[in-house]
Amino acid sequence: MTTMESLIGLVNRIQRACTVLGDYGGDSALPTLWEALPSVAVVGGQSSGKSSVLESIVGRDFLPRGSGIVTRRPLVLQLHKTEEGLQEYAEFLHLPKRRFTDFSIVRKEIQDETDRMTGRTKQISPVPIHLSIYSANVVNLTLIDLPGLTKVAVEGQPESIVQDIENMVRSYIEKPNCIILAISPANQDIATSDAMKLSREVDPTGERTFGVLTKLDLMDKGTNALDVLEGRSYRLLHPWVGIVNRSQADINKNVDMIAARRREREFFATSPDYGHLSSKMGSEYLAKLLSKVCVRLFHFKCEDLLFFCLLIFYRMAAYFLLLIWFQHLEAVIRARIPSITSLINKSIDELEGELDHLGRPIAIDAGAQLYTILELCRAFDRIFKEHLEGGRPGGDRIYGVFDNQLPSALRKLPFDRHLSLQNVRKVISEADGYQPHLIAPEQGYRRLIDSSLNYFRGPAEASVDAVHFVLKELVRRSIGETKELRRFPTLQAELAAASNEALERFREESKKTTLRLVEMESSYLTVDFFRKLPQEVEKGGNPSASAADRYGEGHFRRIGSNVSQYVAMVSETLKNSIPKAVVHCQVREAKRSLLDHFYTQVGKKEGKQLSQLLDEDPALMERRQQCAKRLELYKSARDEIDSVSWSR
Repeated sequence: MTTMESLIGLVNRIQRACTVLGDYGGDSALPTLWEALPSVAVVGGQSSGKSSVLESIVGRDFLPRGSGIVTRRPLVLQLHKTEEGLQEYAEFLHLPKRRFTDFSIVRKEIQDETDRMTGRTKQISPVPIHLSIYSANVVNLTLIDLPGLTKVAVEGQPESIVQDIENMVRSYIEKPNCIILAISPANQDIATSDAMKLSREVDPTGERTFGVLTKLDLMDKGTNALDVLEGRSYRLLHPWVGIVNRSQADINKNVDMIAARRREREFFATSPDYGHLSSKMGSEYLAKLLSKVCVRLFHFKCEDLLFFCLLIFYRMAAYFLLLIWFQHLEAVIRARIPSITSLINKSIDELEGELDHLGRPIAIDAGAQLYTILELCRAFDRIFKEHLEGGRPGGDRIYGVFDNQLPSALRKLPFDRHLSLQNVRKVISEADGYQPHLIAPEQGYRRLIDSSLNYFRGPAEASVDAVHFVLKELVRRSIGETKELRRFPTLQAELAAASNEALERFREESKKTTLRLVEMESSYLTVDFFRKLPQEVEKGGNPSASAADRYGEGHFRRIGSNVSQYVAMVSETLKNSIPKAVVHCQVREAKRSLLDHFYTQVGKKEGKQLSQLLDEDPALMERRQQCAKRLELYKSARDEIDSVSWSR
C-alpha cells in the first residue's frame, strides 16, 4: 500500500504542476503531459448524486449545490492523507498561501472562482479548479468532478451547451488511462443513464468503468434495483456499489454525516430487497470490522464506543468503493510510468530545441540591448559574406555578370552600323569642312573613335546595375537566413534599409569609376596603334595614294577598318577593367563597410529606440512563453518521477 500511495502521490504532484502551468489536456499545439497521467473522472447526469458521492468520500460538505448546471468547471480534487491528530484543511491552487478549515468557505470559493472565469452566467469553461484536501481520514487519490450531463439548454445558455458539456466530459474519459466513476440514480431507468451511455461509448469493454447506483431509497414502492446491482440488466466488469446518500431535505436541514450513515445502515439492514447484499452495500461491513478493532484497542464507554465507531465508519463508508479498484489503479499507474517518462524526455528535447530556435528573452538594459543588436548584425554580416565568398550560393552570379553578361553586351554594340562605309564617309567629310585633309583625316579618326567609345557607357552602367541587383538580393536572402533575426521584424526592416542605402552609395561610386574608365579611353588615344598603320600600308605595296584615292571607297574602308580594330582593342581593355572597378567599388566595399553607417546610427540611439528595434512579433513572444512554461512543467515532472523509488 505504501508503494501505491507513493505512486498516487507522484501523480498528484505532477497534476498540480500541470494545472499551475496551464496544461490540462484538450486541444493544444504544445505537447501535453496531463493526458498521459492516470486519473479518476466522476461522470453523471444533473441531479444524479455526484456531489453526494464525492462528499461521502471526503466526509465533508464542501461542494456547491443548486438547480441546473452547478458544476461549470472541472474540479480537480486531490486528497492527501496526513498523520492522525492533525487538523483537516483545504487549499486552492489559485490561493496557494491560504488554508481553509471551514468547508462552507471552501464551497463559496469554488462558486466564486467559477464565476471569475465564466461570469455570473450559466456558461461552462474547460479550465479546471484545483482543490487539495489534507486529512488523516482520506487516502491519496485524485478525483475529477465534471459538469453534469444534460439534455436541454436552459435560459441563458447557448443551444450548444448540451454538446459542449458532452465534448468536455468525453475529452477526459476517452483517454485510456482514465478510470470512469459512472454515477446513475436508481430511481431512473439504467438504460437511459447518461453516464452509462457515454461510458459504454468510450469504454466498450467496461475495463475502466465502475458503476455507482445512488438514491436506492427513492425508488417507487414495489420496485428495486437488484437486476442492476447483481449485474443482470447491465453487467459491468466490476461489481456495482449501492449508496444511500443524504437527501436534499436532509441537506437543507443540515443533517450531519453520522446520522446520515446511521440511516443508510438501517436502510440496508431492514430492506427486504437488499438485505442479502447489506454486507457489500454502504458501510455496514466496515462498521463491524472497525468495531472489533476499536473494542480491542480502546476502553471507551459504550456511548463513546458507539460514537467513535459511527464517526470512523462514516469516514470509511466511501473507502469501500475506492478499495475495490485500488489495485487496478496501481496497475494502471505503473503501466503508464514508462510511457510518461519517454514522453517527458522527448518533449523536453523538443521544447528546448524550439526555445533555441525562438531565442531567449531580451534584456531591458540599454547596454545589453545594444550588444544584442550588434551581435545580430554581425550574424547577418557573416552570412552575407559567406554568400559572396562561396560558402553559400549566390556570389557566383556576380562572376556571371562579368563572364557572360558584359562580354555579350560588348559584342552586341552596333559598331557594324556605326562604322559602315556610308557613315565613315559622312563623318570624315563633315570633319574636313571646307578644306579636305591632306594626308590622314585625323579629325575624322578622332570623331569616329569618340563616338564609337561612347557606346561602351551602356554596358559599363549595365554591369554596375546587375551587380547591384545581385548584392541587394543577397542582402534580402541573408536577412532571411539569419535565424536570430527572425524574431525581430523591425530590426530586419532597418537592416534591409541600411544595407540597401549603403549599396546605393556603392553603386553610384562604381558608376562614376566605370564611366571614368570609358572617358579615359576617349581622352587619350593609344598613339602606338596608329603609328603602326602607315607601315602596314607600305607592306601592302601602296605607300603613296593619289589625292583621288583619299575620297575613294577603298580609303574610307581602310579608315573604318582601322577604327574598328582600335575599338576592338579598347573593348578588350574595358572587358577586363570594368569588372575590377565594379568589384573594387561595390563588392569589396559591401564586404568591408556594408553596415558601418548603421553602426554609427545605432550607437546614437537611446534605450527606448533600441527597444523598438528589438520589438518582437507578439505571437512569437506568446509562443516562447508557452514553451518556457511547458518546459518547466516537464522538468518538474521528471524530477518528481526521479525522486520516487519504484521498488516494492
